[in-house]
Amino acid sequence: MRSTAHGGTAPPRRTVDERHLRQIVGGMSDGVILVGTDQSIAWANAPALAMHGVDDVAGLGSDVVDYRRRFELRYRNRHKLPDGQYPLERVMAGEAFDEVVVEVAPAGSNDVRWVHRIRSLVLNGDDGVPNCLVLLLHDETERYCAEERFEKAFAANPAPALILRLDDLRHLRVNRGFLEMTGYRDEDVVGRSIYEVDVLEGASRRELAIERLREGRTVPQMEAVLQLPGGGEKYVIVAGQPIEVDGVGCMLFTFADLDGRRHAEAALRQSEERFETAFRLSPVPTLVATRDNHRVLLVNDAFARETGFGQAEVLGRDAVDLQLWSDPKAGATIERLLREGGRVRDLDLRLRTADGGAVDCLVAAEAVEIHGQRCMLVTAQNVSERKRTHVEVAAAIEAVFRDTSWLTDAVLEKLARARAPEAAGAVELGGLPPRAREVLGLVCRGEGDDAIAAELGVSRNTVRNHVAALFRKTGVRSRAALIVWGRERGVVAAPRVP
Repeated sequence: MRSTAHGGTAPPRRTVDERHLRQIVGGMSDGVILVGTDQSIAWANAPALAMHGVDDVAGLGSDVVDYRRRFELRYRNRHKLPDGQYPLERVMAGEAFDEVVVEVAPAGSNDVRWVHRIRSLVLNGDDGVPNCLVLLLHDETERYCAEERFEKAFAANPAPALILRLDDLRHLRVNRGFLEMTGYRDEDVVGRSIYEVDVLEGASRRELAIERLREGRTVPQMEAVLQLPGGGEKYVIVAGQPIEVDGVGCMLFTFADLDGRRHAEAALRQSEERFETAFRLSPVPTLVATRDNHRVLLVNDAFARETGFGQAEVLGRDAVDLQLWSDPKAGATIERLLREGGRVRDLDLRLRTADGGAVDCLVAAEAVEIHGQRCMLVTAQNVSERKRTHVEVAAAIEAVFRDTSWLTDAVLEKLARARAPEAAGAVELGGLPPRAREVLGLVCRGEGDDAIAAELGVSRNTVRNHVAALFRKTGVRSRAALIVWGRERGVVAAPRVP
């Protein structure tokens, strides 16, 4: 015990027991480094050693200068700390600091190994003189790595996005996708308030979005209109998700460009309108039916006119129930051909009419999809008149070959009526050159190409060329029709020489 000036006994002097101090901080999760006033690194706990990748305090270096030789520290912008700015140096200079964040790597390495958040602490003795300097280290490596990954993903994400700080409603970051979509520059957005670059302008539920933004809650998807820097507007879908960036509450806004969808919808509407117009005005009876049960969805005016069925009588009913085809297996045949080749061409079927009759049709069908439903588009061209004409032509040709000397008035009348639609614009007999008339006469005599070639002293190909030219000039499409054309105009070849 020591005496005081008044003769009393002074309380025992309390001293810092370094051993006890080490025991206290040894179990801390944060790193602790003790530095002597002589700049020597006296002690470090296990977390501090792990944050430097060393096994013992000697791995940190013997003193502050040795520590600098062993480890390279950088700010978060990757600039190296200059001389005198290492935390160990600053604490030795008596500076107190808080929340210094540095990147740490072994000297000579370009790869960041750790991120430390450092605070300083000075322990004074009873006389007020510092006798122990302390660095407290918190490992922020995982958090900053996660934030760095987010930053890279945010910048590289092609989906337009920006980050708004919630405390002052200013835009903190913007990615390339947003800049390319809108035409803004980075400096036009970053640092600007939401009132200057309003990403919620024209939002379909703007009041809800503003309310959620003030509360820092998720902003649901909604349509909005962005004002572009060069004038004009951009229709988008916007949504907001609360996040933290560097410990600050923010809102991540993401966008989907609606212009492409709007153009596609407009094009689809135009396409549907064109289809509806073409379908309705087509002169050929046409219907649309489902492929699973052949239920009729649409019929055009020509169908109603040709069959006598009104739309109310057929829409919503299946073709079998309506007995649209005389052949009850017609629907199954069309479906089978669609499965095999995806389309049907020139299928002979008879289409039933409302009065119980039937018309001969050439049916064509295509597999189509309407509003996600598998359907078939079916056309039925009436060929009843054509078939009657074919029968008359065949009868006329038969009559020609029975009597090659002349044609009766009745036959000539049928032949003229049969060929009238095809002869429009064709030359008359007097317009044919002499050689063509010779070939025509031999054709009308019933000679084949070889016989004609032999009689005229030309090649078979020459004869075929003359016949093809006759087809073009007379407007007919077959040898039989050419015979009819010539006989109708009195063409008679000299009899065959025995």
